[in-house]
Amino acid sequence: MEIRHLRSFRAVAESLSFTKAAAELHYAQSSVTEQIQALEAELGTRLFDRSHRKLRLTGAGIRLRAYADQVLLLVDEASTVGALDAEEPTGELAIGGLETFCTHAIPPILAEYRALFGKVDVTVDVGNRRELYDAVRRGDLDVCFTFDAPPKDEEYASSVLFEERLLVTVPVGHRLSRRERVRGADLSGERFLATQRGCGFREMFDRATAELGPDSLRLEAEVSGIAPLRACVAAGMGLALLPEMAVRSEVERGDLLAFPLEDADLRVPATMTWRRRREAVPSLDRFLALARTSLTTGIRAEDRPGR
Repeated sequence: MEIRHLRSFRAVAESLSFTKAAAELHYAQSSVTEQIQALEAELGTRLFDRSHRKLRLTGAGIRLRAYADQVLLLVDEASTVGALDAEEPTGELAIGGLETFCTHAIPPILAEYRALFGKVDVTVDVGNRRELYDAVRRGDLDVCFTFDAPPKDEEYASSVLFEERLLVTVPVGHRLSRRERVRGADLSGERFLATQRGCGFREMFDRATAELGPDSLRLEAEVSGIAPLRACVAAGMGLALLPEMAVRSEVERGDLLAFPLEDADLRVPATMTWRRRREAVPSLDRFLALARTSLTTGIRAEDRPGR
């Protein structure tokens, strides 16, 4: 599979026009057509539906689009290695994230980044997912970190860094603390706390409720913010479903207990999102590379919180 074929595929997928893609890439239209046909032959499937008046992606084309975006972003990053080595990053870097990321994941990456590139002025803002994506779109943030699938808007570029399990979080001394394993049926009758509607963590709770059944997770109260939610669980108000990252420190200190559900695979992707650019931005590109390396290789099974 050739990189130029993927570039042609992405250009056609973005414009849904062989003519526009050829003009953008400065190719003859016949060359773009041949490259797409070669890619389809290699994959053994059609990537575009040409049976209608308007060109459309097939299911395989939609899936390949996600892979192509990731591959080409990495290729573009790799192509800037020499330039980045020759130019020490300067200027400003604005980073945003959900509360959990800003509290647990971003600080050690920033410490390393600042040690390497001290001429860059860094700011960090906390927000909900919609606020963060809007800030990236406006240019107020250079990059943001969220849970859930990356935005589908073509203006954004994203990397899924890892998948985070949702853990049943319980206070010390709770009846479940004496169990070797926890299943969905064990949660019957338990009171659960969740964040307010509109929050990404609440969406996780609602999806888990749909997967386990409406009677499995009984919502007792809504709490604004992850830190107050953890405190309410520790005080015995109820249980919560929280990402591992959000409860790691409390579990290690013995302030809370956290269990994965044996009969449900409750996971959410952790995503890094920035605005798609044609030109290299040394301060951002260095940070993206460092964050990707730190978060995709630094999350090890033995580091995960447990009982």
